[in-house]
Amino acid sequence: MLQQKPLITVVVPSLNQGKFLEKALLSIFEQNIPLQVFVIDGGSTDNSIEIIEKWSNNLSGWRSSKDIGQSSAINEGIELGNAPFVCWLNSDDWLLPNGLFSLSKHLLENPQIPAVYGKSYNFKQNNGVMTPVWVEPFNVKRLALRCIISQPATLIRRAVWETVGGVDVSLDMAMDYDLWWRIFQKFGELKFLDKYIAVNRIHKQTKTNRKRLKHYNEAIKIVRKYNGHVPMKWWLAQPYSVWYKSIWPF
Repeated sequence: MLQQKPLITVVVPSLNQGKFLEKALLSIFEQNIPLQVFVIDGGSTDNSIEIIEKWSNNLSGWRSSKDIGQSSAINEGIELGNAPFVCWLNSDDWLLPNGLFSLSKHLLENPQIPAVYGKSYNFKQNNGVMTPVWVEPFNVKRLALRCIISQPATLIRRAVWETVGGVDVSLDMAMDYDLWWRIFQKFGELKFLDKYIAVNRIHKQTKTNRKRLKHYNEAIKIVRKYNGHVPMKWWLAQPYSVWYKSIWPF
């Protein structure tokens, strides 16, 4: 029987996330769709390599060495593949059953759409509580107020990805937010699919929790760059988004 050509290139950027990595990989390979998967590891010193080697027969490729950061790793992995649709899944997140099937089906049925995104959950590692991520149907005015798109629940056409140049390697925190803006400005609205696709794990080691001020500052620069000005909401929300959550992150 001929092997099906991969429909989606999935990149898993990772660094010292061995305790979460296997769940991420399992959730990918349980998707009911032909995939090519690349793990781009930044030189982990925990048990990550053991996990990667365990799954190596399922992977289209992997490497583990020091690199210049997550954004560069994502671009590297996407470039290694050739499937018509692309996405990345951080190694501490996971996909829900048939999530990628649902997203790819939507793109196949709607060739004018540059990218599609669904809903996701936040999973708090410390207490196991799962709550919906704030996701909305696309609206540029709303996008200027907050990131209304959930990255692990998003699928992008490779041609679109390559045209906009992938994620910006100068960004460490809000590279996904920047990417949504560039896709919109070049190709039009990303489309919302009212279906749960993925789970975003929240824990003390995430960059979002460790570098809240940097995340906030990157996001404001992105809004100013693409929206022309920063809505007042960003300044009013700063104490809660940065200082309060730094003290009470969970």
